Amino acid sequence: MPAAGRLPRGRHGLSRDEVAAAQRRRLLRATAAAMAELGYARTPVAEILRRAGVSRETFYQQFSSKEDCFAATFEAAVGVLLGRMASAAARRGPGDAPIDRFSRALRAYLDALAAEPELARVFLIEVYAAGPAAIERRAADQARFADAVAEVLGARTGARRFACEVLVAAIASLVTMRIAAGDLDGLRALHRPLVGHARELLAAPAG
Repeated sequence: MPAAGRLPRGRHGLSRDEVAAAQRRRLLRATAAAMAELGYARTPVAEILRRAGVSRETFYQQFSSKEDCFAATFEAAVGVLLGRMASAAARRGPGDAPIDRFSRALRAYLDALAAEPELARVFLIEVYAAGPAAIERRAADQARFADAVAEVLGARTGARRFACEVLVAAIASLVTMRIAAGDLDGLRALHRPLVGHARELLAAPAG
């Protein structure tokens, strides 16, 4: 998520839309920071306002509720993670194999989580405290991750597609434990064993 600095005081030459966009970025960043520290349930709107440095009126011009603000923060986190993965997987070199593209995408994902631990907590942990709609979004996004992995690994059969779902579920569980513990080195260290596991998946007879 782009950095969200405070607007300059007085006349600043920004359009109304630019001001609103800057305020929205500050609110999303403040939401991620507050919920990473306090948890979803213990983060009131007032705490988000304090961290973002905006008024309650400004908040409700952007969002209808704390839940609405969380949903936007969650989608921003998804955009960061999927964008970095897609960019890494799209880069191809001579003799590139599917496992090479998977390795790059996984490295980009782990690095993005480590670089944005607050967004990572929103995406992986606090989403489960934000109610049924948020959990539904998380499940849908995990299915999108599984689709992306299946595409990268060339999983064409039902059995291979299911194996990719299992792989993505394992990745989600392992990275969540590291993020919850604040173990960013351990998070990055997952790359090698997970690539090895994916390599074994590709080598197994197709079902």
